[in-house]
Amino acid sequence: QVQLVESGGGLVQAGGSLRLSCVASGRTFRWYVTGWFRQAPGKEREFVGAITWSGDTTYSTDSAKGRFTISRDNAKNTVYLHLNSLKPEDTAVYYCATRSKGVVSDTRDWEYWGQGTQVTVSS
Repeated sequence: QVQLVESGGGLVQAGGSLRLSCVASGRTFRWYVTGWFRQAPGKEREFVGAITWSGDTTYSTDSAKGRFTISRDNAKNTVYLHLNSLKPEDTAVYYCATRSKGVVSDTRDWEYWGQGTQVTVSS
């Protein structure tokens, strides 16, 4: 089992930045791929990006568009999502998730999920 806890969300003005954290506990975290997803009201959960245990990253071309970056600190069992140049349409609950290997965008293929953290961007 892997337990994930997200934090760092909040209310920010358009153009601002936030850093979300995903802290893992349980099984050996570094062997897992960690992904970030978001879900806006009335919309499906969408893939934002992911990072492997070795630090290779993949981003959704639609949502990230060069404004979001993912990093990890294996010593702290933590993965970060850096949100820059935020726009009101980035308002959503942001979730992290893990799976054993490979990066996929389908939410059904991710094994463990956190509870999410709310990001609200005001105009």
